[in-house]
Amino acid sequence: MTASDQTLNPPKLTVLMPVRNEGHNIKIMIKALTSVIEVPHELLFIYDHPDDDCIEAVQELEVSYPNIRLIHNQIGVGAYNAVKAGVNSSKGQYILIFAVDELGPVLAIDDMLYLMDQGCELVSCTRYAHGGRRLGGSTIGHMLSWLANKLFFYIFDSVLTDCTTGIKMFRKSFFDQIDFESDSVGWTFVFEMSIKAQLQGFKLGEVPIISIDRLYGGESTFKLVPWFIGYFKWFTWGIKFFKQAREKKRSPSVVRLPNFTA
Repeated sequence: MTASDQTLNPPKLTVLMPVRNEGHNIKIMIKALTSVIEVPHELLFIYDHPDDDCIEAVQELEVSYPNIRLIHNQIGVGAYNAVKAGVNSSKGQYILIFAVDELGPVLAIDDMLYLMDQGCELVSCTRYAHGGRRLGGSTIGHMLSWLANKLFFYIFDSVLTDCTTGIKMFRKSFFDQIDFESDSVGWTFVFEMSIKAQLQGFKLGEVPIISIDRLYGGESTFKLVPWFIGYFKWFTWGIKFFKQAREKKRSPSVVRLPNFTA
């Protein structure tokens, strides 16, 4: 579906991308997403600061791609507030949190839509199941993420193999039902989302991805020490409540994989 067709149909999918000086990556990602997504969709780029170079990049492309929008996050700084601002402005039936600097997960979007159409309430990508991989980025961060997810899956009965990935698709009603407690700065809220979605009994899905860390420019907001502190908090919180759920014999959520990605 061409970008010009988007104005004729209400979007089925809203893609949210928090950005920070990602002007070059935005141009690449818009072309990639519009060439792959076959349903009516909109692309929202959420920025915090008025001097962000994404503003000029998006404004240059708005004529050619009428389905793209700039959203100024005025709730407060941080990834969670940016996503919340995007959710509040979204028009799609489904919402996808996406990273503007990662091209690999683009190929998973069709499978994610398939699972949502099959009744899943949250579909998360995974780097740690069959067919998934993570390339590049912080070696220490990768090792800690891998270890935490393996412990969650094999020891504490998580039904998701990758709780810490930020690439997730859901309905707005799902997002509103999660009582977020994470700090707004950083991406620990996606870990919290993965844990609470399981404890609240939502139907979940996973799609494998090949995650390639930051191909071009932009500004990474990853900081190892704050990342470790935030994720350790939710790791220990999750252990406690997964144990309680197991003791109560609470039914786990259902994970579905489409046949063509299994």
